[in-house]
Amino acid sequence: MTRRIDSYSVRLFVSAARAGSIVRAAQLEHIAPSALSRRLADLEHAFDTPLLVRSPRGVTLTDAGRLVLAKGERIDDELQALVREVQLEGAEVRGLVRLYANMSAVVGFLPERLQRFMATYPGVTVSLHEQDTRDVLRACLDDRADVGVGVETSLPSGIDAWRFAVDPLHVVVPTGHALASEGKIPFGVALTYPLVGVHAGGALDRSLVERAAALEKRFAPTVSVSSFDAVCRMVEAGLGIAIIPQSAAAAYAGSPRFVRRPLDEPWAERVLNVYALRKTPQPRAVKALIEYLQG
Repeated sequence: MTRRIDSYSVRLFVSAARAGSIVRAAQLEHIAPSALSRRLADLEHAFDTPLLVRSPRGVTLTDAGRLVLAKGERIDDELQALVREVQLEGAEVRGLVRLYANMSAVVGFLPERLQRFMATYPGVTVSLHEQDTRDVLRACLDDRADVGVGVETSLPSGIDAWRFAVDPLHVVVPTGHALASEGKIPFGVALTYPLVGVHAGGALDRSLVERAAALEKRFAPTVSVSSFDAVCRMVEAGLGIAIIPQSAAAAYAGSPRFVRRPLDEPWAERVLNVYALRKTPQPRAVKALIEYLQG
């Protein structure tokens, strides 16, 4: 039957063989001589052969002992190198983090936060994918995404959430439009004008459809496009007005050709959250990004 041989006993044997004395080896290894001697005896029992010749002048090696010493030194060196590698790994945060985020987060908040994060953690690579909030949560649940950012919503079991940012909805109108002089614009008023929609079926589109239905009206854009910059081009061309997050309005509708006005509704205070599949513990790079993104 094969007996177990532990690495600590091999280390003690190497130390005793090098020192030529159990007492000196015990001093070097900070262990009692009697305890070290028992370890060596157990090691010899495991190999089923004497490894040391003991005498009042110290210890010398048997032929088997010389073989164990040669192999044992390499084993001990490799173990110490492994310890150093693990300690180095623990000292630096690095790795790949898969980040899925919705359009408004990608446009409005993530670029600057990611730049600062990656400057702080140069060993971390972030793979960013733009998806609708529903798909962000699905990617987290399927473990295709390590971290997600999307609109606040009811959470499926197993997903944790943290506050990322508040991104209220604004109405974007061309300069000279009838609503341009208004301080705030109620949703019902905005619905009376031609509308430009963004990402039909997405989280924002679904929300506006539901809010309009609650007013017994329809949110029916005359034009629907797939990006916020395209929305602003349509508004600029006079094809309608648009309701988009403040971050996107600031990024794409900041020229003198546009006027941005807050949407005058309590639900317009749109909240974005950070999402992640519940894991204990989270990988260090993932945990670092989650903490960095929290608003």
